[in-house]
Parts: sequence; C-alpha cells; structure tokens
Amino acid sequence: MSITANWSYPTAIRFGAGRISEIADACAAAGMKKPLLVTDRGLANMDITTRTLDLLEAAGLGRAMFSDVDPNPNEKNAAAGVQAYREGGHDGVVAFGGGSGLDLGKLIAFMAGQTRPLWDFEDIGDWWTRADADAIAPIVAVPTTAGTGSEVGRASVITNSETQQKKIIFHPKFLPTVVICDPELTVGMPGFITAGTGLDAFAHCVEAFCSPHYHPMSQGIALEGMRLVKDYLPRAFADGTDIEARAHMMSAALMGATAFQKGLGAIHALSHPIGAMYHTHHGTTNAVCMPAVLQFNKPAITGVMEQAARYLGIEGGFDGFCAYVDGLNASLGIPQNLAGLGIENPDIERIVDGALTDPSTGGNPIEMTQENTTKLLLELV
Repeated sequence: MSITANWSYPTAIRFGAGRISEIADACAAAGMKKPLLVTDRGLANMDITTRTLDLLEAAGLGRAMFSDVDPNPNEKNAAAGVQAYREGGHDGVVAFGGGSGLDLGKLIAFMAGQTRPLWDFEDIGDWWTRADADAIAPIVAVPTTAGTGSEVGRASVITNSETQQKKIIFHPKFLPTVVICDPELTVGMPGFITAGTGLDAFAHCVEAFCSPHYHPMSQGIALEGMRLVKDYLPRAFADGTDIEARAHMMSAALMGATAFQKGLGAIHALSHPIGAMYHTHHGTTNAVCMPAVLQFNKPAITGVMEQAARYLGIEGGFDGFCAYVDGLNASLGIPQNLAGLGIENPDIERIVDGALTDPSTGGNPIEMTQENTTKLLLELV
C-alpha cells in the first residue's frame, strides 16, 4: 500500500514522503507570492529548513524567515513576528516546524492585519468574531514533528509572559489552506522528541475518546489514532529512519487534533499551566499526567476504555489499558512524576488555579473542583 495521498479533511493535505518538493505549488494554491517562513530557533539552521527555503527561492518566492520563536511561544514572539511580516511586505505565512513554529506562524498570519490587541481574541465565547476575517493572511503548514496536529487546528496556544498562563487564540481561518505532511522531515527528530510528540498525539486521542460530549466522527477518529500510535510509535522511536512508522505517526497527529474538537480534559488542563510556568515539553508533560488522570476519571470512563482496549487488542479492560500506558511510557523513557521533569517544588495552588480556568476542563468526564484537582496534582509530585 502506498503511503501517499491527497486529502481534503479537515483541509487540503498533501501527504507522503518527499512532498516538501511541492511547497512552491502549495503557496501558489494559497495565493502567496511573497511568503514568510516561520519556524523555531532550533530548526532555523537545519538542513530541512534550508532546503525548504531553497525551494521557495528557486520558485521566485524569496527566502524570508522568522525564527525568534520560544518553545512555548508568547505574545512577545508574536509581536516581533508581526513586525517582520509587515516590514517585509509579505502576503502569507509558511508555518514550519513542531507545535511552537506552527502555532506562532498561524498567529502571525492572523494578527498581521488586525488592529485589536492579541488577548481580545482569546477563545472565550464569540470573541473570535471581533477579528477582521478578510485581513487574515493565508497559511501553508508544514509539520516537522508528529504530535500536536496544529497543522489542522483552528487555534494557537500562546503563553502570556506576564501571567505565565497559556491562552488559546481561536478563529476558523486559523485552519491552514494547504498542509504538507512529509514524513521525511521527521527523520532527524531525536528519540525523546519522537516520544514526547508521539505521546502528545496519543493524549489527544485518549482525551477526545473519553470526553462526554457527542461527536461520533471524532470518536472513531480518536480510536484509530490510538491504534496507529500503539503500532507505530515504538517503531519510530527504535528506528527514526522507518518511513512507514514516521508516516503513520504523522497521520496519528492529524487525527488527534481533528478528534479533539470533541473535547480534551484534565491531562491538558494540567499540562498547560505546568508548561507555562516551568517550560516543560508539552507532549512529555501530557504523558507524565496521563496515568494519574486515567485513574482520576476511572468512575466515568471504565466502559469506554474497555471498548478501546478491545479494539487495540489490549487484555484486561480499563486496568489493562492503564497498564499498557504505564509500560509504553517506561519503554519511551518518560518520567513518572513532575520531579522527573525537573520540577522539585511545584506551586500547587497556581497550577490548580491554571487548570481550573483552562478550556480543556470542559471536556473532562468528571468535574474538576479545587479539591479534587489538588488531589490529582499531588499524585504527580
């Protein structure tokens, strides 16, 4: 079976090894003549980035790049990126990289034509309608990791550097016009990034599957996404050049981000404030939180996780699924607690306050009160 395809769900996706060669055509399809490539500092000088800029330049699209992007991008990065976009006279963004590069790239395309401040567009109620939709620049997204799924998302997660809170900025036109998913771009990922990003995709699928909201399409996507991670993340971790495994993990990332329209939950509600305060890797933090959150939600999710376990070929129902998660984490070198992430004395009260105000709480199967969220967090210390 050829692992190459063109999809139009939830947007136009050019999927397959070597398809970064189509970057200029993708920009043309999005209506760009002078794009700004946005990526993070770590990728700025890597060969995959240089080759992409070469392709853009050869097609007469220039080779402009903005890479002042933190691992947890913030409003300062956004302001600098918008300035670079406007001063360069650009007409679109190529968002290139992992979650940080993709999120900030999308945000720059969104904010470059707006007159209101960034935080006016937080994902609260209908605040997204405040934006001038006609002023949003087109976006081509190119993921270089397989985890966040931001390439098919309608939002960006941005850290407020003053409050150390992660905020979600939402608009339907955040969804890129064209996505290029080329698994060859992920071959150079080190093992710990392969593990952390892969488990981010897994967390998206697990939380979407457990969310009590009604969305049968997301439910099916989440279940198959879990299977892809189960079958292919260990292979990608063991051999980074396994293109089949890398491709299926890119699919799992797309599926997780598509599925979590149904909702997320306590894993992300805790991971967001922890990451904002202590600058931990998002996917790895999700993986650390997952075992405790599964137990926390056990009274509400035993039935659905028994269904998942049967589909995945895991014996023992809910308990068997939890044992599988523990074993997977251990096999990928994931720490068992926050101390393993380098957080020795976490500010329990601030993390809990952040978790309770995070939008992800709305998808948790059990209500996250101050008391039970504090108990849950203490299980992670």
